[in-house]
Amino acid sequence: MSTDFSIRPVGIPAPAQIITTSNAAANEAVQTDLPVSKTVAAADTSAPVRNDLPHENVSRQVVFDQAAASFVFQVVNEKTDAVVNQFPDEAMLRRRAYFHALDRQSEPARPLSTDVSA
Repeated sequence: MSTDFSIRPVGIPAPAQIITTSNAAANEAVQTDLPVSKTVAAADTSAPVRNDLPHENVSRQVVFDQAAASFVFQVVNEKTDAVVNQFPDEAMLRRRAYFHALDRQSEPARPLSTDVSA
């Protein structure tokens, strides 16, 4: 299984037709009076959204998995040394290790060089 790849354009992208809609249906809609418990309000945008992990005591590390022949990016809890998150996940690593083992089996055996000329 080869690790190199190339990306080539397949064809010319088709132009997308822009369809405009009128707001006549919205303008002619019947007004409703809902109780407060059934209404929908806009989200509070004053609080910033955080995308980081909620754990404050984590460290990030990169490990090379020899069986899968790939790097593994991990977020580890510093107190328990447990992996909180990793990329690629365990199933992907097992799949890569399997295909890597198949590649090594399909390669022809290379004779060891016994020539010592130094």
